[in-house]
This record gives sequence, C-alpha cells and structure tokens, in this order.
Amino acid sequence: MISTNLFSVIEKEGVDVSIIDCDAEEPNVTEFLSGNLKNVTPVISFVPVIDTKKCTLCGKCHEYCSYHAIVFLPTADYIKVVDDLCHDCGACAEACKFNAISQKERQLGLVNSFTNNNHSEVIEGRISPGVYSPVPVIKEAIKAGSKGTTILDSPPGISCPFVATTTRADFVVLVTEPTPFGLNDLKLASETLIKLNKPFGVIINRAGLGNRIVYTWLEENNIPILMEIGFDREIARIYSQGKLLVNEIPAFRKAFIDLYKTICKISSQ
Repeated sequence: MISTNLFSVIEKEGVDVSIIDCDAEEPNVTEFLSGNLKNVTPVISFVPVIDTKKCTLCGKCHEYCSYHAIVFLPTADYIKVVDDLCHDCGACAEACKFNAISQKERQLGLVNSFTNNNHSEVIEGRISPGVYSPVPVIKEAIKAGSKGTTILDSPPGISCPFVATTTRADFVVLVTEPTPFGLNDLKLASETLIKLNKPFGVIINRAGLGNRIVYTWLEENNIPILMEIGFDREIARIYSQGKLLVNEIPAFRKAFIDLYKTICKISSQ
C-alpha cells in the first residue's frame, strides 16, 4: 500500500521513478498499478550435469561444493546433483579434471517490465513454481530499474529476500502496526537494518488499533515516525479493491507528497 501510493504521487510530480516489486514469491504491485508490458526477461541459472561415463568418482566436485548440492556415496559408486541446492558458482566444474561436468539451463523466474510514459516504470520479479529461493530473481529485478528515484517494494520478514532488497537501498521505510505482534517484527527488522548500517524510519499503519507500546519504543530508540495511517474501514475497502488512497482520498495525496519530501531530506543528510 505504501510503495504504490508513494510511486503514484512521485510519478504525478513528473519525477523519473521506478517501482520494483521484490516480493518475487507473491508479487502484487501490478494489482494496483497498470502499465503496458514492455519487456519479459527470464532469470536463468546453470546447473551442473555429471557425465557418468567420464566421471571417475574421485569426489573432488563434492568436496568443492560449499552448498552440499552434490551427493557422493563412494562405497555405492553413486554421485548426483541436487538441482535445488545448486547456487551456480561453478566450483564443481573447476574441480573436475576429467571434463565430466557440463551445464544445463534452469529458469528461476521472470522479470516483467511495464511502462505508461517516459519517466516512470513498474518492474516485477516473479519466481517460477518449485524454485526455493527468490534472491536471484530479486537481484535481476533490481538491476532492471533504469529511472532516477527507485522504490523497492520488499517482501516481509527479515530473511534473505528482505536482506537482498534492503542491501541496495539508500533509505528504508518500515511499516508496522501498534500491537505487540507489530512491535516484535519491528524490533527484528530494526536490528537487521542497524547491522546493515541502513538509515530507516517507520510508518505506523492502523494507528489507533492497539496501544502506545510501539510509540514508546520508537521514542526510546530515537527512530523517526514518518507517517501514521489510521485504523479506518474506508482505507481497508479502498485497498481491498486494488485502488490507491491518493486517488480516492485527497488528503492522502498531500500526505504522501510530504512523506516523499521527508524521505529525501533524511536520506540526504
């Protein structure tokens, strides 16, 4: 909700802007922002293939693999690549001295690019079914951004996809709610960003829902509150219909323009 509304007001200000949906497992930015599909780029990795006729079962490829993607049972004369564990590092091919390892392509996902004008674009990372890690797709989606100001719509949580997204950010906006659950996740995300040395601020969504524990924690840790969005049935209705607050409620247009200016000011310090 935050990223799409922020993109919309920046776009209408005539600023060059990209929004990149980095939640490659569940991308939904295009549910709110329309555009003409401009480009579809497959994200490919290369998985080793072992030629059992050339393989001498020396086990070097197994030793070199840091990701345990090669199963080697010497007593059973068995060796096999586990495609899902392979990170396409090439160490196994380098280790093999018998030319027994070749490569095959594996499609990890797609990067879809949409545009409506010359100064804005929407980019979506979308992982292929059965692929366990969206990180390579996220990295390729971020590379595809070509406009001046870039909004990275991060997946939730603090796992690898979150880190892969925020590592590339100049400033991070965390969205929470004033509940014990919201505070717990906020603390985890804040600790991660501090370790990554990333400046950040917080938006409190559903303000008025819970109590003041989130506000107190933010004050104690000198973390800025960038915006509050009230706990309002009308806001929920607009969001559920795939509409933008800045188009439906005039006051939110100014609020998100102010948010953009605040982010620019803090991130430039």
